[in-house]
Amino acid sequence: MSKIAEIRTHPVSIPLKQTLWTAHEELKDSSVILVEVRTDDGIVGCGPIHGSPQKAICEWVGRFGDLIRGMEATASVAVWEKLFALTSPRPGGMGGRDGLPPPLPRSARPQVMAAIAGIDIALWDIRGKSAGVPVYRLLGAEKRPIFTYATGGYYRLDEPDRVYAEELAGFVKAGFRAVKLKTGGGTVAQEAKRVAEVRAAIGKDTLLMLDMNAPYDLDDCIAFARAVEPSNVFWLEEPLHWYLQPADFVRLAAATHIPLAHGERELTRFTVRDFIATGAIRYVQFDSTRAAGFTEALRIAQLAEQHGVMIAPHTMPELHGHLVLAFPRCGFAVESHGDARRDPVSHHLYQEPVRTRDSHVHLNDKPG
Repeated sequence: MSKIAEIRTHPVSIPLKQTLWTAHEELKDSSVILVEVRTDDGIVGCGPIHGSPQKAICEWVGRFGDLIRGMEATASVAVWEKLFALTSPRPGGMGGRDGLPPPLPRSARPQVMAAIAGIDIALWDIRGKSAGVPVYRLLGAEKRPIFTYATGGYYRLDEPDRVYAEELAGFVKAGFRAVKLKTGGGTVAQEAKRVAEVRAAIGKDTLLMLDMNAPYDLDDCIAFARAVEPSNVFWLEEPLHWYLQPADFVRLAAATHIPLAHGERELTRFTVRDFIATGAIRYVQFDSTRAAGFTEALRIAQLAEQHGVMIAPHTMPELHGHLVLAFPRCGFAVESHGDARRDPVSHHLYQEPVRTRDSHVHLNDKPG
């Protein structure tokens, strides 16, 4: 069996030509950490991480690499459980008397979970390469098209609404049949007007999602939902302030017919479970590149299927497409953050998995 021999990290950060905003964050660069896991028999797996600060995450990956060196590379669940166990107290854990690091600091949990994610995804890549098949085949899925949508409308300070309307209309022209608009940066009235202008530009037949980045309390969000309902919105994503809980989402869901989407910032299946079980959300957007990896994403997809909730993973169709293929009854779509115009031949913006020489967790960007 292949053994884990070496782990490397490759942080990349590229400055944006123009500073962009969500309702919550200033974006000055586009960043990713690529985790490279090498086995003793020469197989290389790659796993992407989207998180920050990059230096801290890379340090955690390095520490974890020392702990899992020599473990079976295809035993991704065993590796995941060993690393995740370090986040909680355990007998013999004080002072590292059991030979492992003491319980990891609470303050580092986002970075720790991101580090686990990169390692886990790389191990799934190795599993596919070891078996000689793409990961979706390992999961019992068949090769078929999957639906993707494009995200745009990141705020540019002082730009008029027509700029965002033209941007998303460009996605539709390039072939996307669903688009997502960043919202939540203005008053309810301002945002409703912006949404309406985008709807007019993309036409009535294009699905329109709203990515809100947690801008409102419950009362304001109910007002917002009612204000945008005439624009035929497909979902409200991350609609409520970060500290509000499933019970608040339940109240919001009862006040609007627009479905709710949530989950990209959750760290584990346990908090996602509570949103699913209450019936508060219709779409789960767990991002395995931010937290916990593909192993945890599979567990969440299984839970979602049991509750009749759709999975619509956050970003990276070349990775999360495998998950959507494996759960066809609950998989909806995968988000693409790239410019739709980079792929003008994708008239319907379907993406199909293919085996490649370089990576078995990657998908082709073009229709078959």
